[in-house]
Amino acid sequence: MPRSRNLVASRRRRRKILNQAKGYWGKRKNVYTIAKNAVEKGLQYQYRDRKVRKRLFRRLWITRINAAARLNGTTYAKLIHGLKEKNIEINRKMLADLAVRDSETFAAIVKEAVN
Repeated sequence: MPRSRNLVASRRRRRKILNQAKGYWGKRKNVYTIAKNAVEKGLQYQYRDRKVRKRLFRRLWITRINAAARLNGTTYAKLIHGLKEKNIEINRKMLADLAVRDSETFAAIVKEAVN
């Protein structure tokens, strides 16, 4: 009995990998085995960095809140503690946005939380 190779599916599978490798440099874009390794590594970085991006943004928000809080005579730690004590539920993303765009509102929140 002759061997069945299923060329349609295997070609489609390889083409998919090579399409994902578009824009890579050198043989990474057109040699299947090298492209496969490069694409797999790229997907690992993509998965990891989706989580890292969240960490980096939280760090940025905390830095902005701390800078604005110090302009209002307190620190980040005291501000967050005061917000928790007064049951003011506002997340760091929104606080950072207020600190940058609307300093009067941020100052009012700081005054409410710290006093």
